[in-house]
Formats: sequence, C-alpha cells, structure tokens
Amino acid sequence: MFSEKSSSTVASDTHDNGIDFDVVAANCKVTNERRQALDVENFVQRPSIARANLAVATEKPEGSVDFSGEYGDYTVLQQHCLFWDRNMDGAIYPWDTYIGFRELGFNILFSFLAMLVININFSYPTRLAYSYIPDPWFRVYIGSMHKAKHGSDSGTYDKEGRFLPQMFEDMFSKFDSDQDGRLGTKDLLDMIHGHRLAADPFGWFAAYFEFGATWLLVQKNGKVEKEDLRQIYDGSIFFRIREANLRGKGWDKGFGPWDLVRLLAAKSA
Repeated sequence: MFSEKSSSTVASDTHDNGIDFDVVAANCKVTNERRQALDVENFVQRPSIARANLAVATEKPEGSVDFSGEYGDYTVLQQHCLFWDRNMDGAIYPWDTYIGFRELGFNILFSFLAMLVININFSYPTRLAYSYIPDPWFRVYIGSMHKAKHGSDSGTYDKEGRFLPQMFEDMFSKFDSDQDGRLGTKDLLDMIHGHRLAADPFGWFAAYFEFGATWLLVQKNGKVEKEDLRQIYDGSIFFRIREANLRGKGWDKGFGPWDLVRLLAAKSA
C-alpha cells in the first residue's frame, strides 16, 4: 500500500492539479492510503461523466474504437457480456456461458462452475425487466443487464451499465502498489477487500469470482495489465482471446493447470 504522505505533500499534489479542496481527511487514514487519480481530466474529457458505450482510460481516451463502433448501440456492461450471446438473440443460455468459457481456455470444471454462478444468480434479476416469473431456461438477458449489477464492486459500471473513467483510474491510483500500471495478486485482493460493503456476502463472492477469473485469464508474471483490464470491461478482449485460440497460436497470458503443475514442481525442487 502507499506510504503515508504529509498533509503539506497532499496539498501540493492537489494544488498542482488545480484542486482547491481537501481530498484527504486527517482522521480517516484510508483516505490517504487510497489516493484518488487527480489528473484524469488531463487525458480524458470530463472523466466523472459515465460513457454509455465507451470504456476509456488515460492511455486510451478513445476506447476500443473498432469494437465500440460495431457495438455502439449497447452499453459498456452489455458489451462486456456480448461474447456469451452467441447468436445475438439478446439472451445468454447456460450452455452459451459454458461454451464461452471453454473457448476462452478455461477447463471443464471451471466452465461448469461459471455457468452455475452466472446463470443461476443473474437470470432472475435480468428477467425482472420482462416478467416476474423466473425463466425456466435460466437465461440472462442482455437488454436488462444493468439489473445484474451487484454490490461491493469497483463502481466502474454505473447503475445503468455505463462506464465511469474516474472510477477505473481510481482502481490503479488506489491499489497499484508500485504504480507500474499493473495490478498484482495482492493489489487485487486489497482492492476486493477495500470495495467490500457491509452485509453483502453475495457481492463479496461475486467480486472474488470475477476478479479471480480475470486474473486466471489475463495475468502475466502475476500481474494484470491496465489495458487488459480495460478491455475486460468492454468485452473486446474476449473476442481476441477466442480468435487466438481458434487460430492455434493460443493466448499467451493467463494461468492454467499446467502453470500450477510447474509452480508446484518448482517449489518442490
């Protein structure tokens, strides 16, 4: 975690970014430990206003141009899920979830677990936009995906499924311990812990599952790169990974069973 800074240093930081109000409270230590990104506006126009269909960052102020251009009629949260809507009919069936995770390179057991977690827990919330009667097929509906937003998350998606650049940048400002633009395993765990809300066990579990799956999918040398995480949010990276796997060259990031075997073998050597 960040080393503590004196109030004079904090004041200098905020003044340099044109801020004339306090961003740290002396009697709340965590406001100093988890420091906000103060310079986002230098790279992204009006970062506190959510983008309906663009996931942007300081390094990518235009977002995923081609991808978002093709799916611009969908919110960023919907774009995040479109990979699993295999026939683009607006509904994700359990077998769509399973096949999608398999195409990303996850094993049978994890893909089956993901299918259970996602379709059992998120079918009814998204179904409520259309009917109070539960869906017999446990479909997850793209059109009302915002109703599947859970607590204890990063807040990068707003309640309607738009993308908040400031919240995305804050994840790295607050939790990227060595400020290298990547989140290590401990950083991710600290972030999940820092975002936990009281009396929200489902949100806690969902956060661990989602960021755990993200780490397994895109980590390299134990860290998740900022650009990869941005593309996780808009879903564009899922299509890239599937394409790499289908072409036979495979995805060059992530952590699979063979990585675990090699890790255990190295420790026992």
